[in-house]
Amino acid sequence: MFVLVIGGGKVGYYLTKELIDAGHEVVLMERDPRRAGQIADEIGSVVIPRDGCEGKYLVEAGCERADVVAAVTGDDEDNLVICQMAKHHFDVPRTIARVNNPKNEALFRHLGVDELISPTRMILGSIEQDIPVHELLHLAALGGGELELIEAQLGDGSPAIGRVAREVPMPEGCAIFAVIRGETAIPIRPDTVLNEGDKVIAIGRAECEAALHRELIGEVEEDGVAPA
Repeated sequence: MFVLVIGGGKVGYYLTKELIDAGHEVVLMERDPRRAGQIADEIGSVVIPRDGCEGKYLVEAGCERADVVAAVTGDDEDNLVICQMAKHHFDVPRTIARVNNPKNEALFRHLGVDELISPTRMILGSIEQDIPVHELLHLAALGGGELELIEAQLGDGSPAIGRVAREVPMPEGCAIFAVIRGETAIPIRPDTVLNEGDKVIAIGRAECEAALHRELIGEVEEDGVAPA
């Protein structure tokens, strides 16, 4: 593939090196001439010291024949502009954007960026592995970000304990599809009974989260303690 990488920070630098090592054709654009020169000294003439937010420089970099454009600068606005130009002016089949502020993800998806990479969300996901059982754990975004894969651990206050999974009220657009019991993953069947300590895996839209919390975790008061 021919991949155009925009942004010569550490992410863009190491991404470019890995792509070259994998045998792909790569061009890296970095607006800071000094930084571009440093990278060029290490990886060669694939570096262009230009601003990837300007269409004329994207033409110079060969954007019209790129298979992938990866905008990985440290500025979300720049990354969005780059992906918009790549998609709508150069008909690039696939655009990838680094998104530093998770609040910008919905806008990026709405405007047609094909894939989002959020370092903040990745780190948050790792931290959430240690959250208490009275919270939901977000495992992954699916369907272009419209759906969430969610885990809920059933503590002793869960209203779902002892119930058959199909009898647990689920909001529209959300479904339970698996239970992790100990080290075993169990697909949901009509007679699956939920036990304390089970980790329930559900899929649904973001707006279903409150209902999921209520049905699987239980109501939590403002101080974080479940009501007696």
